[in-house]
Amino acid sequence: MTRREQAPGQQQKPPGSTGEMEPEPDDEMRAYVGRGLLDGARTLVTGGDSGIGRAVSVAFAKEGADVAVVYFDSSEDDDAEHTASLVRQEGKRCLLYKGDLASEEYCGHVVDDVVDGLGGLDVLVNHAGTQYVESDFTRISTEQFDRTFKVNVYSMFWVIRAALPHLTRGNSIINTGSVNGLRGNKSMMDYATSKSAVHTLTKSLAQSLAQSGVRVNCVAPGPVWTPLIPSTFPEGKVEGFGGQAPMGRMGHPDEIAPSYVFLASELLSSYYTGQVLAPIGGETHPG
Repeated sequence: MTRREQAPGQQQKPPGSTGEMEPEPDDEMRAYVGRGLLDGARTLVTGGDSGIGRAVSVAFAKEGADVAVVYFDSSEDDDAEHTASLVRQEGKRCLLYKGDLASEEYCGHVVDDVVDGLGGLDVLVNHAGTQYVESDFTRISTEQFDRTFKVNVYSMFWVIRAALPHLTRGNSIINTGSVNGLRGNKSMMDYATSKSAVHTLTKSLAQSLAQSGVRVNCVAPGPVWTPLIPSTFPEGKVEGFGGQAPMGRMGHPDEIAPSYVFLASELLSSYYTGQVLAPIGGETHPG
């Protein structure tokens, strides 16, 4: 499939909605054909209501997994329900949970609820995240910095800590990083710093768990067309989004989700742990 379309300038209120995006993102994995790589797997995807999280949820279902999706608030209900319908079309269960992962208490409760609902847990995808655009370092408030780290880093710590007692040899944890965590970003300094922390958390936890057989990896996407972009970037930055990549275009969620399938599947990636896989449209960085 050839994707050459550019995004026109547009804006939404955070956290954004898929239905208002132009062009509509490719996030339903319509052309993807599973082959049972995750048969019977019980999977949890935070931030799974839209964008990359939606594509991952659907790809997992096509590979035979049941999926629990955690999303933020009622403004995302429609996106979450659509994701659930796509998963269920594949004959798999999809459980929806709504709440703020910036809360330590909620992170613990939701993992317990997912384990009860699915009957266990085999694959954890920490994908929920937030970002703000601010080029003046002195204008980044403590409140913004705190919120960025609570959602992007602390939530992973809390969710993983709650999930680990339920994971066993052959299971997988996949965290979502960012190209900005590899190279920095002068317009999103707090976000880039948080994603760098995610990369290091991944590598450190992978070393800690190596002998247990639980693998820990990270996907660090480049510019991908998701609701986060028009809901957090100014209109001028949305126009032509992704054009700076060597491939000359933005990515779509459907192009990123197979990376998560690869890292979740014991058959495909049994010798991978502590890795940062970077689908970023041609940039090259040490990961």
